[in-house]
Amino acid sequence: MNIKENIRIAIFSIKTNLMRSLLTMLGIIIGVASVIAVITVGNGGRDYIVGMIRDMGNSAISLTVNTRTADDEDYFTNQDIEAVKKLDGVQYASMQSMTMCQVTANEENGFLMGVGCNTDMQMIMKSPCLYGRFFTEEEYVNGKYVGVIDVGSAMQVFGRKNVVGEYLHCTANDISISIKIIGVIDIMASMNLDTEEMMNNMSSMGGMQMMSCMMLMPAPVASMLNGSSVNRYDTINITAVDESMLDGIGTAAINYIRSIHDNYEKDCYTVTNMATYIDLLDTVINVFTVFIAAVSAISLVVGGIGVMNIMLVSITERTREIGIRKALGAKTGTILFQFLTESVILCLIGGIIGLLLGVAGAALVSYIMDVPLAVKPSTVALAVGFSSAIGIIFGVYPARRAAKLPPIEALRRD
Repeated sequence: MNIKENIRIAIFSIKTNLMRSLLTMLGIIIGVASVIAVITVGNGGRDYIVGMIRDMGNSAISLTVNTRTADDEDYFTNQDIEAVKKLDGVQYASMQSMTMCQVTANEENGFLMGVGCNTDMQMIMKSPCLYGRFFTEEEYVNGKYVGVIDVGSAMQVFGRKNVVGEYLHCTANDISISIKIIGVIDIMASMNLDTEEMMNNMSSMGGMQMMSCMMLMPAPVASMLNGSSVNRYDTINITAVDESMLDGIGTAAINYIRSIHDNYEKDCYTVTNMATYIDLLDTVINVFTVFIAAVSAISLVVGGIGVMNIMLVSITERTREIGIRKALGAKTGTILFQFLTESVILCLIGGIIGLLLGVAGAALVSYIMDVPLAVKPSTVALAVGFSSAIGIIFGVYPARRAAKLPPIEALRRD
């Protein structure tokens, strides 16, 4: 008997006992649907999270000073940054100097979180100005009182996004200056943070509601607000021309800085490679997804037992049919293959239904969680392969039992 005939008989048998077949498929449907949903959501979540980090700059590296072991002379200087920028493979390099100060704007008081940097920071963040412009090299060198405000901060302080030309009056360490806003940028998005949530958290510090804002400013201005007359920094952000050069660049930069500061004996610098975090995160999410999928796959075993049970029932009901076919010359292998085909078809139909339900469930979860839906060909192949494997594994015993029935004994059955 050919394969087409086996498939035809299998489909006829399933249709004849439709309700029983659907109930038998239920375990396979639930198992496949849960596995596919978990893998699909896991893939989408992984792509989303890893993509977020890559958007921050997969060719980015950060050099930081260990404040517990470093002395004042070990901190990074402008000369260090200029030297790092000249190293082979370095694309952009900028210091990152944080400052906090009181701020007054629109007749309201609050606080400002400033990030001191140079003109390379805009390229490192990969975020163009929404309005206005970034400060120039001349403004950075001369320490002009200008800044680029976060768009969420602009909305909170002024009630609109385009606030170019407005002023923030800042006070810290007995120093009061007015910083002119020359640009508006989405700082939070470039760092993959929720602007609204972050600003709300900042605004309600200490249980009190107050105005808060974030701004990029020339590093000399941030240093002045910190009460320092010397420009020293604890962080340098670097981007490389090629991601493969990151480790080498980080090592070269730190060694060069150590030679300048003559502090080889101190363990006061740390190199952080963003690509390392990407690989680590990717591995963790994959392991977690596989683990959850394996737990979900237990229901497939239950479904397979149900298939085995219903096939044994079917063989018992069709014993006389088996006897007639054997009497007419059907070989043992032919009978075995017939019932094995029926088992596989039963599981395959359940697998396809489970695949559709799993993708639908994953789409719903992805929509709710706001992550991309990642249905990969390997996921479809997994559903089909799992279903077929369950049909074969749990169908072999019933099929062998049917094939080995003696013809005379089978014909005597009612």
